[in-house]
Amino acid sequence: MSNDYYYECPHAVAIPPAKPFIESIKSGIKETLFPDDPFRQFKNQPASRKFILGLQYFVPVLEWAPRYTFEFFKADLLAGITIASLAVPQGISYASLANLPPIIGLYSSFVPPLVYAMLGSSKDLAVGTVAVASLLISSMLGKEVNPNENPKLYAHLAFTATFFTGVFQAALGFLRLGFIVDFLSQAAIVGFMGGAATVVCLQQLKGILGLVRFTNETDLVSVMRSVFSQAHQWRWESGVLGCCFLFFLILTRYVSKRKPGFFWISAMAPLTSVIVGSVLVYLTHAEQNGVQVIGHLKKGLNPPSVSELAFGSPYMMTAIKTGIITGVIALAEGVAVGRSFAMFKNYHIDGNKEMIAFGMMNIAGSCTSCYLTTGPFSRTAVNFNAGCKTAVSNIVMATAVMITLLFLTPLFHYTPLVVLSSIIIAAMLGLIDYEAAISLWKVDKCDFIVCMSAYIGVVFGSVEIGLVIAVAISLLRMLMSVARPRTFLLGNIPNSVIYRSIDQYPIANNVPGVLILQIDAPVYFANANYLRERISRWIYEEEEKLKSTGGSSLQYVILDLSAVGSIDTSGISMLEEVKKNIDRRALKLVLANPRSEVIKKLEKSKFMESIGQEWIYLTVGEAVAACNFMLHRSKSNNPATDKVELDAHDNV
Repeated sequence: MSNDYYYECPHAVAIPPAKPFIESIKSGIKETLFPDDPFRQFKNQPASRKFILGLQYFVPVLEWAPRYTFEFFKADLLAGITIASLAVPQGISYASLANLPPIIGLYSSFVPPLVYAMLGSSKDLAVGTVAVASLLISSMLGKEVNPNENPKLYAHLAFTATFFTGVFQAALGFLRLGFIVDFLSQAAIVGFMGGAATVVCLQQLKGILGLVRFTNETDLVSVMRSVFSQAHQWRWESGVLGCCFLFFLILTRYVSKRKPGFFWISAMAPLTSVIVGSVLVYLTHAEQNGVQVIGHLKKGLNPPSVSELAFGSPYMMTAIKTGIITGVIALAEGVAVGRSFAMFKNYHIDGNKEMIAFGMMNIAGSCTSCYLTTGPFSRTAVNFNAGCKTAVSNIVMATAVMITLLFLTPLFHYTPLVVLSSIIIAAMLGLIDYEAAISLWKVDKCDFIVCMSAYIGVVFGSVEIGLVIAVAISLLRMLMSVARPRTFLLGNIPNSVIYRSIDQYPIANNVPGVLILQIDAPVYFANANYLRERISRWIYEEEEKLKSTGGSSLQYVILDLSAVGSIDTSGISMLEEVKKNIDRRALKLVLANPRSEVIKKLEKSKFMESIGQEWIYLTVGEAVAACNFMLHRSKSNNPATDKVELDAHDNV
């Protein structure tokens, strides 16, 4: 393989200038924690202006309030009243799902929306309680404290869990660690939410059938056993009433979905159901015939609950665990919903600022007798369709809830629990996104497996098991993509100097005597051994193929590093071992298009000296041209080849 003549490369691979270590650290931190560069607005500004901009950054209401107009207020007023009609029945229903007094659900729709209106960056997000978080609280806290036997301690633990949810969420926002939530993949969230919605629907059979006692377990088998073991206690009056209201709610949702202009029909349906159900129970005295009602709700605004936070309780670790887990789920849902609706209006929301807003509103809520709140999709969709312009719609909603707390709570005395169960079931059916699951099956079978694993884990295990499965499978898939990166065999597209994967482009041709491989991921310690073995296997298979077909013997191995964004010392050691292996086979290793970080490390590690800078090229095309040139020179310098060529010429 030695030759005195080398192909003259038209474009040498440049080695970028070295950066000082401190500058490299700063650059890495900025790219990791500040990809959106939030400090750019402070550049070249006087101190007073920086102070104002800082306040506006952390309290966004100071930025948009001066531009607020009466036209905006009219739109926000209508939207706020509309979502209030949904917030009141949902608040009561979801509090019951969390095994908390119904009044706490109303409290949670008063203070947190006011805090979010000051600190949130979304114009459309409507704040309130959500079913999945309510189920998590009920499931996790209910294992330690029975809400029926010790309701006061249970409520205190719920407030404490909400406090730690707020601390966790705000910390993620302040420390710019929101990317942690991204470890829950979209497929995992679809499966988990669908499973949780299924479990919530099953739990509501207690209210639909008028059962007094019910299992605290959430898995399908336990719920079905509890339902059918009490068949003799089913109340037909409650069942008929529940089915009628459920049909009404589903019908209104169907109409609103088919005719978006009639969104208000679906939004008003839960409150209409509560009013009609309460009137029916009052007129027929149905509560005396087995139909359970809410009962007395005390008037008044949120009482302070700072002294009720159970920091010294033996169950504090349970409260912390519950707060962190529900905080992650609430963040994933709230931020995703906010971003989805921001796209429709072509504006941007800062995920880290949203985390701070969620955290602060949950901390404030835990101190004012509220439990966990976030941005539910159903309420936000109604807010968006109602034409909201700013977060003032949340203030209007909170004002309507305040009026309800001060004057209207006695009207809910005769509200039947079966209506609340119907409202919850109707809302949860929208979370079972079977269309998304079908799409996952068509697009990516692995994502479908992740989705169904999370769903089955929730439905047949528990909410916690389903969440663990969802996170574990998502992380496993991510690790597999890192530890087992793809490598491709490249070929030449006919009549061009373009080289692409032969699997993707079957018309691409192999280059005689040259094996071209592309590594499709950064090279780290986690995948270095795999890549070494896989490259060796490619070489072995190519040599065996050429022997069986009688083709030209393999002379060069080109590694296309264009997709390798970075490499560590284990990766460099892997390249050294690959080079030694190739040298033992009397072949030559050639590198093509190493990226900036890669070429710097190859130069510092002396690997460039080992391989020779003349064997590092800017493109695969130039590397192939160099190999073909050397192959031609080898043939022309081979006496046997010259004699064969001369004999062929004489015969002609």
